[in-house]
Amino acid sequence: MTTTIQYILSGLAIGGIYALVALGFHIMWSSAKAVNFAHGDTLMIGAVLAVIGVDAGLPLSVTCLLGVAAGAVFGILLERFAVRPFATSAASIGWMLTTIAVGVMIEALATIQFGGFSRPLPSPGVKSAIQIFGAGVYPQELFIPVFAILIMIGLRLMQRHTLLGRAMQAVAHDKRAAALMGINVNRIVAFSFGLASLLGAAAGVLVAPVIQVSSTMGTLVGLKGFAVAIIGGITSAPGVVIVGLGFGVMEKFVEGYISTAAREIIGFSVMILVLLAFPQGLFGKPEVTKV
Repeated sequence: MTTTIQYILSGLAIGGIYALVALGFHIMWSSAKAVNFAHGDTLMIGAVLAVIGVDAGLPLSVTCLLGVAAGAVFGILLERFAVRPFATSAASIGWMLTTIAVGVMIEALATIQFGGFSRPLPSPGVKSAIQIFGAGVYPQELFIPVFAILIMIGLRLMQRHTLLGRAMQAVAHDKRAAALMGINVNRIVAFSFGLASLLGAAAGVLVAPVIQVSSTMGTLVGLKGFAVAIIGGITSAPGVVIVGLGFGVMEKFVEGYISTAAREIIGFSVMILVLLAFPQGLFGKPEVTKV
């Protein structure tokens, strides 16, 4: 029983990170019908800058805020120079290659500046574990899934009850009609990419004390976050959070009862099987295009 609780709690922690990354994909797709395939690297940017800031003597809170802010700026700049010029029409997919290329370059730059080895981010949230029904877990790990759920709720409230959120929905529905109504489409799309990248960098800062920080830490997490977004239904914020938490728990059980090597095989096999049965994802809705 203790082992089961341990796997669930640890799985919810990493699942919360997948959920935050997947929420970023949801935000970008909902507003621009395009995504940043370097989105996993925003997680790395936040974590790496936080470690560098602590090494430079800055307070942990300040360096974490700077890392998150840098992630948001990265998302805005990437949308302007790597997505917007190549997303001129719904059929255009040039942004896929450009964002992947930017991700490779950012990772290489981080390796040069940060080094190719892993380093921890000190945090009061991992100084001592607490016991829950015999299972040991750090407070930092408990906070991650709670934070992901709160962000999802806040995002839903923003989309439904603020002018900015309604503008995002209008742009997602029809960019041309939104522009005719006086909405600055480019500004809304840039904001969406910035917000998505902010969440990615925040995920990096949150998970950095739990795992080792490295220049390559965002690659696989970004890929899994995208898989979670697709499985959950990229148009559904609650869907991607639910699937993200479940995906993390599933991984921990696979690690514990089979092996770490089998984790990726089973995880991505589940993704393929789910998409065969539910092409729009578990919680996604088919998009209707009027002609």
